[in-house]
Amino acid sequence: MKLNINKPLVVFDLETTGLDLVNDRIIQISYIKVMPNGEEKRASIFVNPGKPIPPLVQELTGITNERVKDEKTFKEIAKDLEKEFTGCDFAGFNSNRFDVPMLAEEFLRAGVGFDFSKCRLIDAQNIYHKREPRNLAAAYRFYTGHKMDDDFQAHRADQDAEATYRVLMGQLDKYAPNQVEDPAMALPNDMDVLAEESRMNNNVDFAGRIVWHDMVDKDGKPVLDKDGKPRQQEVFNFGKYKGRAVSEVLREAPNFYNWIMANDFPQNTKQVLTQIRMRESMLSMNASATPHKQ
Repeated sequence: MKLNINKPLVVFDLETTGLDLVNDRIIQISYIKVMPNGEEKRASIFVNPGKPIPPLVQELTGITNERVKDEKTFKEIAKDLEKEFTGCDFAGFNSNRFDVPMLAEEFLRAGVGFDFSKCRLIDAQNIYHKREPRNLAAAYRFYTGHKMDDDFQAHRADQDAEATYRVLMGQLDKYAPNQVEDPAMALPNDMDVLAEESRMNNNVDFAGRIVWHDMVDKDGKPVLDKDGKPRQQEVFNFGKYKGRAVSEVLREAPNFYNWIMANDFPQNTKQVLTQIRMRESMLSMNASATPHKQ
C-alpha cells in the first residue's frame, strides 16, 4: 500500500550511547524519507558522540569508538539535518517516547531550534501495542509473515528503520477500512489519524515533566470550550507542585522556574517551560494595558 501523505514522511531510528535524554548521545541516525509522489530517499549517518560508547552498547550495536572517532559530531550535521527534515512528519518504533525526544535534545544542544510541534509524530509501536502488544521482532513477523532475524541484523539503526517502515505499511494493509469486520479496528491511511493513534500520553514536553490536564471550576466541574469539549491546561507532573497549573506556579513561585533552568532537566523541558512563561507574561502585559471602564 502506498502511503497517503501530503508532505514528506521521515521513518527513522537512532542508536545512542544510552537511554538518558540529558547525558547520552546519538551514535547513528538512519532514515527513509518518503515523498508524497512515492519516491524514497535512504540515509544512514554515524555520529561522533564526543564521549566513550559503553561496552554493552558496542556489543549490541556493533558500533565501536574506533568506528565513530573520525565522524562528525551532531552539532556539525545539525544544520544539514534541519534542512532535510523541515516540513516533514516523522515515524518510528517507540519514537514518541525515545527517538523524537532524543533527537530534539540533540538539536537543542546544537543550538538548532527544530520545532517538532509542527510535525505529526507517528509511532508504529504505539499503534501496534493498541492492537497487538509485542516488540519490533514480533510486529515484523505478525505484519510481514517473515522472521526479523532472517531478514535483518539486530540492533542496527538502518535495518531497524527498514523493518519499522515495513511494519507500518503492514499495519495499513491489515487494518484497512475495507479489510476489517470491526469498524473500531479500522486504520485509515491518513497521517492525522496515525499520529493520533500513536499518542499514549498527554505530555506537553517530551519527558512528561509537564502534562495536559482538564480544567475544572471551583465546584470541581469540567470547564468546557465553545464546542463543548473540556478545556485543558499545563500542569507539573513531578515534585512538590505536581498537579498544579504551571501558570499558577510561575506566578506564585517564580524561583521554581529558575531552579529548573539551573538543574539537570532536558533542554526540551526547559524550552517548553520558557515558552509557557513568555506566554503568561504577554497575557499579563496585555491585561494590564487594557483600559478599564470607569
